[in-house]
Amino acid sequence: MSLADPIAVPDLLPEPFAGWFAARGWSPRPHQIALLEHARAGRSVLLIAPTGAGKTLAGFLPSLVALAAQRRHVPGTAKAEPAMGPGGLHTLYISPLKALAVDVARNLETPIAEMGLDIRVETRTGDTPQSKRQRQRFDPPQMLMTTPEQIALLIASREAPKLFGNLKTVVLDELHALVTSKRGDLLALGLARLRSLAPGLRVVGLSATVADPQALARWPVDQSNGPDAADLLVAETGVSPDVTILSPRERVPWSGHSARHALGVIYEAIRDHRTSLVFVNTRSQAEMLFQELWRINEDGLAIALHHGSLDVAQRRKVEAAMVAGSLRAVVCTSTLDLGIDWGDIDLVINVGAPKGASRLAQRIGRANHRLDEPSKALLVPANRFEVMECEAALEALAEGAQDSPPPRTGALDVLAQHVLGSAVAAPFDPDALYAEITSAASYADLTRDDFDRVIGFVATGGYALKSYERYARIRRTPEGLWRVSNPQVAQQYRLNVGTIVEAPMLKVRLVRPGRRKALSGGRVLGEIEEWFVEQLSAGDTFVFAGQVLRLEGMQETEVFVSRAVAEDAKVPSYQGGKFPLSTYLADRVRAILADERRWKHLPGEVGEWLAIQKLRSVLPRRDQLLVETFPRGSRFYLVCYPFEGRLAHQTLGMLLTRRLERLRARPLGFVASEYALAVWGLGDLSAMIRLDRLSLGELFDQDMLGDDLEAWLAESNLMKRTFRTCAIISGLIERRHPGREKSGRQMTVSSDLIYDVLMSHEPDHVLLKATRADAAAGLLDVSRVGDMLRRTKGRIVHRALDRVSPLAVPVMLEIGKEAVPGEAEDSLLAEAAEALIAEAMGVADGRRVG
Repeated sequence: MSLADPIAVPDLLPEPFAGWFAARGWSPRPHQIALLEHARAGRSVLLIAPTGAGKTLAGFLPSLVALAAQRRHVPGTAKAEPAMGPGGLHTLYISPLKALAVDVARNLETPIAEMGLDIRVETRTGDTPQSKRQRQRFDPPQMLMTTPEQIALLIASREAPKLFGNLKTVVLDELHALVTSKRGDLLALGLARLRSLAPGLRVVGLSATVADPQALARWPVDQSNGPDAADLLVAETGVSPDVTILSPRERVPWSGHSARHALGVIYEAIRDHRTSLVFVNTRSQAEMLFQELWRINEDGLAIALHHGSLDVAQRRKVEAAMVAGSLRAVVCTSTLDLGIDWGDIDLVINVGAPKGASRLAQRIGRANHRLDEPSKALLVPANRFEVMECEAALEALAEGAQDSPPPRTGALDVLAQHVLGSAVAAPFDPDALYAEITSAASYADLTRDDFDRVIGFVATGGYALKSYERYARIRRTPEGLWRVSNPQVAQQYRLNVGTIVEAPMLKVRLVRPGRRKALSGGRVLGEIEEWFVEQLSAGDTFVFAGQVLRLEGMQETEVFVSRAVAEDAKVPSYQGGKFPLSTYLADRVRAILADERRWKHLPGEVGEWLAIQKLRSVLPRRDQLLVETFPRGSRFYLVCYPFEGRLAHQTLGMLLTRRLERLRARPLGFVASEYALAVWGLGDLSAMIRLDRLSLGELFDQDMLGDDLEAWLAESNLMKRTFRTCAIISGLIERRHPGREKSGRQMTVSSDLIYDVLMSHEPDHVLLKATRADAAAGLLDVSRVGDMLRRTKGRIVHRALDRVSPLAVPVMLEIGKEAVPGEAEDSLLAEAAEALIAEAMGVADGRRVG
C-alpha cells in the first residue's frame, strides 16, 4: 500500500479521526499514516522523527483507532470473555520522565474528548496516590501512561498475567534516552516479561534522531532467534533551527561556569520573547541563575524554576503555568530536556556549553514544536573554551550530526533485582527465565554462567555471605522452581524497586525563624543532598527553591529552614550533576583550536587569546597532545590538553600522579576541567624531561590502564561508592523499610563492610564484577582515556616554558576553587585571575588584561 494512494488514507484513518484532522486544517503526516499501516500488519516499529513532527500522536493513533472500533460494553450486562474490551488494558505508554507521562496523558485527553471517544487514559508514576495505583491493578484504563519503575512493580504482582494478558501495544517514548542507562536495562527486562505475558505484543519505539538507528531498532523486538530489528521508519526533517551564539557586551571570562557576564543579555532575550526555556547543566546553576534573573527583573516578568530536587507539587505548578501560557521563562535542567509539548515556547536559551550535539538538538526542539517553522535558540558560553565548544555544536547541528551514545549492555545488578521481582510474582523456572531474559536486546549476550551466578547471589548473597540468613532472599522448591524466602522479602522488593540511586536526600521544611523543629503544616520545599547540609551550621544561609533560606536545624531526614535575606548565601551543589563532553564535540573543538582560519568566527578576545598562545607556546594539531611544563612560585606544573571531558581527565590525573610519584617527581595534586589537566608538585618536570629522567612517551603510555589502574581502584573510595550503588540496585542493601528510610550514613557503613568482606574473601563476586563495569564505563571514562592514549601515541608535543601559558590559565584557575558557585566564586576568580592572566599574556605591570 503506497502512502501516495488517496484511497489508503481514508481506509486507514476512519471517522471521526479524519474529520478531527480536517477540522484543524491538518493533514496526517506520512509517518503517522505509516504507523497505522504497521499496526494493521501487526509489526513492531521504530519511528525516528524530529521534535514537532507529531511522533507521539503517531505512536498512539493506531491504538485510538482500534479502541474506537471496539464494541462498547453496556453497564449492567455480562462482559464477554476475555474481559478486556474497552475497560481492559490495551496500550502501555512508557516514558523516561514522570512529567512527560503526565503531559502526554493531558494532551491525549483533548482529541479523545473532541472526538467523543469512550477511552479512559490514566497515569501511573511514583506521584500517583497509592489508592489509585491499587485500583489500576484490578480496573485498569485502556491506555496507561507510566515509567520503567512502575512496570517493574506491575509485572511482579500476582495480577500481572490477567492485567497484561490482552495487552496489544507498548509505546516507548524518547527511547534514545532510555537505552543508555540502567533504567533502560530495567525496562528491557520488563518488556521481555510483557512479551511472555502477551504473545503477539506490538512495540512502537519513538525517538529523536540518533547516531545508530539500526542498533536502536533491535530494542523493541524479541532477540531469542538471533539479532532482529523492528521496522525502521525515519520521518522527514523540518525547517533548520535558528541558532545563534551570544555576542556578549562584556569580555568572555577565562574560566568559571556562572555566565554572569551575560545576565543582562539573557534577561533582554527573555523580555523580548513570549516564552523562553533557559537550560543549564546543573541544579546548582539553575538556582543561582534564577536568583540573579530575579535580582535584575525590573519588569516583574513571571520567571519560574524547575529541577528534579524541587517538591513535585511545585514542579507540577510550574508545568501547569507553562501550559496555560502564564510564564515568560523557566530556568530548568535536564528535567525538561524531553518531550513535553509546549507549543508556545518561542526561544530556548542554553547557558553553558551543550556538551553534546544530540542533547543540544533535543533542547532546541523544545521550542516551537512546528515542523514548518524554525525553532529559535541562543547559546551562552560561560568561558572561552566553551565558546569553541558552542561553535563546534553549531557546526554539528548544521550538518545534522549526532553523537548519542549507543545502547548499553545490561547490568548484572539490575538483573539481580529483576530475578528477585520474578520470584515475587510467582515461583519461576530458571531455564524459562534465562530464555526470557536473553530475548531482551540489553541481555541478548548474557552467558548462562553469569545468569546462574546472579541466581546464586540472590539466593545466598554469594559464597562469602551465604552463612547470613538475611541474604537468602529466594529458595528452591522440591520441583526445582525458585520462590521468595518469606513475605517480608516481597515487601522489601516493592519498597526498593528501581535503578535511580541519588545521593541521600533530606526534606527541606519551612518553619518560623528561630524554630529548630517543624510546626504543624510546615511546607516541604523539596529535597537537598545530605552531604551539602552536613557542611552547614545552624544560621548559615543557602539558596534553594528560588529562595534564600537560613538553616535552623536538622532532625532525622528533615532539614528545617526559615526565609532569610543574605548577600552571601551558598548554592547547593549536587553530586553527579554535570554532563560529560561528548567525544564528537571534543574532536571538533580540537579541530577549531588547530585551524587558525576558523578563529575569525570567534569573539575578538578569544581569537587574541589563541593567537598569543601560538606565539608563547604552541597550538596542537587535531591528533596531537600538547604537554606544557613550567614553574610558578615554589611549585612546578605539567598541563596537558586531551579535550576528553572532566571524568576522563580525573582518571588520567590519578594515574599520572601515581607514575610521577614512582619517578620521584614529588607530585602534590592535580585538577581537571572538561578540556585540560594540570598536575603540580615539587619536582622540576622540565629539568627531568631535559635530563632524560622523565619520558613523556612512557608517562602517557597505554599500560597505565593495567596495573596502575587496578592498584588505584583498590586504594580509592570510588569503588566503595560505586559498590554501594550496585548493592542498593541489586537489593543487597535496602534504602527503605516499612515506615522508615535508611540515612545515607547507615547505607554507606553497611555497604563498606560488605565490600571489604567480599574483596578479602570473594574478589570475583558478581556484585564486584558489576561494580568494576560501572566504574570503568561511567565514573572513570576508561575507554576515552585509552582512545586518547592510542590516538596521541608518538604525537606528544612538549613545551618547556618559563611561565604559565594563555591556554593553561583556565585550568590553573580551577586550583583550590571551592565547589560553591556564587558571587564569592567570581570575586576569588577575579583576584586570582589578574596576576595569572598578566603573567600569561606577558603584561609586566600587572594591569587589567584579557
